[in-house]
Amino acid sequence: AEEVANLWYEQPEDDVLRVFIELKHRQHWGYLIYYTKNALQVRIKRQPEKLKIKDLVIAVDAGHGGPGSTGARGVTSGILEKDYTLLMAQQLQRKLEQKGATVYMTRTDDSDVTMIDRTLALRQQDPHLMISIHLNSSGNATAKGTSTYYRYIGFRPLSQTILDRMLDLGLHNFGNIGAFNFSLSGPTEYPNCLVEVAFLSNPEDEKRILDKDFHEDVAEQIYKGIKDWLENIE
Repeated sequence: AEEVANLWYEQPEDDVLRVFIELKHRQHWGYLIYYTKNALQVRIKRQPEKLKIKDLVIAVDAGHGGPGSTGARGVTSGILEKDYTLLMAQQLQRKLEQKGATVYMTRTDDSDVTMIDRTLALRQQDPHLMISIHLNSSGNATAKGTSTYYRYIGFRPLSQTILDRMLDLGLHNFGNIGAFNFSLSGPTEYPNCLVEVAFLSNPEDEKRILDKDFHEDVAEQIYKGIKDWLENIE
């Protein structure tokens, strides 16, 4: 079935045209606005027919990578964010593939993939959703906990269900934060969520980040958060 239920427009000012597009589902799955010559095009992605993880293409982004983008550094251990985001992303890949999903990784080793290249590759892959994994850091050593981020309000539900599941790990709630200016949260073509797992600048969080079992737990909770989101979609 077509995704658009209704469409109308208004012209509040001489040089302003406002278009309203009403969808058949409460959750939108992405859109792209562009020009073909002088014609404005709005491409709207349809909701998948089957809302099961095994039927989806899920992109997983391991934050940072390579010598030019090491990310944060552990406050006591000196570990690098880029190494541990990859370890957690690989665990999430395994978990999702065990559940039957098709997984696209923006990087699979310690390579420096620019944000532009990641964005272009994601656009080519056209996933159903994207999860980016990072580790937080602050000049205040008491700052701790897990948080999720989104830029567009339509993608907030995904970030909220993932945060709710991450909190089951006993991490402090650092919040679900919107209108966040992160490059990979910019694309509108697919729901996406940035997960800041915990703080490398906090000794308590850092200790957990070092634990391999914690990486598996993080993957499990992100998987559960995606599953919760899918089950809440009408």
